[in-house]
Amino acid sequence: MPKAKTQTAEALPERLVGLPALVGPDTRLLILGSFPGVASLGAQQYYGHPQNHLWRILFTLLGSGDPAEYRGSYAFRCEWLLAHKLGLWDVYASCEREGSLDSRIRNAAVNDFAALRQRCPRLVAVAHNGAESFRFAHLVQPLGVPVHKLPSTSPANASWSFERKLAAWRAVFEQYGLL
Repeated sequence: MPKAKTQTAEALPERLVGLPALVGPDTRLLILGSFPGVASLGAQQYYGHPQNHLWRILFTLLGSGDPAEYRGSYAFRCEWLLAHKLGLWDVYASCEREGSLDSRIRNAAVNDFAALRQRCPRLVAVAHNGAESFRFAHLVQPLGVPVHKLPSTSPANASWSFERKLAAWRAVFEQYGLL
């Protein structure tokens, strides 16, 4: 008689792959997150969670501030972003993670930042969107541009109000003449 299994195999987290860099030759400021959350990966959109403040902050700073504008199509937001000389990317190219919290990221592989300079010759600064992204600021130092730590726009960063986040982001945008 065969023995019954006494151990159950633990399901390993699926290997998740991030989104491609949203940058162009005119990108001056790269906004660097950690890794897309579940909602963003599902939608294949940067900052796809409806409660994330990133798009609202950007359109408040650079657009009309009309909520309909930043809730428009993703293609429109991407074109708009690039037209304002901004770019989006993440520190991690891939990782294992359950849920959306940065603290759950395991076995991460970082993106190739060395190749970014050729794609963005006008880059003047990198703005890390949150503490997890900023932990890897040393990886972008070879780009030779200033690096800034900004408060996370994630809904998990509830200790910062929208207005407080907006003020911190505004200061960096003003510093580089993006307003």
